[in-house]
Amino acid sequence: MTDSMHPFAPVLRTQADVEQAWRTLVSPLGWDERRLWFMLVGADGVPLPIMSEVGPFPDLVDDEAASDAAWLWRTLLDEFEPDGRVALLLCRPGAGGATGDDRAMAATLYDACRARGVPTEVLHLATDVTFHPLPADEVMSRSA
Repeated sequence: MTDSMHPFAPVLRTQADVEQAWRTLVSPLGWDERRLWFMLVGADGVPLPIMSEVGPFPDLVDDEAASDAAWLWRTLLDEFEPDGRVALLLCRPGAGGATGDDRAMAATLYDACRARGVPTEVLHLATDVTFHPLPADEVMSRSA
């Protein structure tokens, strides 16, 4: 937890930085349903004070819903940080690594962001136990 003497002020330059930010912001782990978190990140790697949780979130999201979400993120970036990017965190109950549904969800979100011109950080998955990075090249090749 942060306090006024030591606020959490990360600079996100690597996948590990993004993961550490999510670990700090959404701990403790433990989910009763799927959720999606997003935060806007400035061109300098500093997160903007715009972070939101969407939930409950379906096991699979369709292309239209993902496109609508990417439109929102593009709109927010255009308003607050045109050269910024979006960091996404999928959360779900349970343990273990990424499932086929997790990878499919990540691939759908990456596709929608790419189509809407929304740069993204590496998307992460949070289970009840730990975090897993889901890089675009990994999930896109598995969903093809």
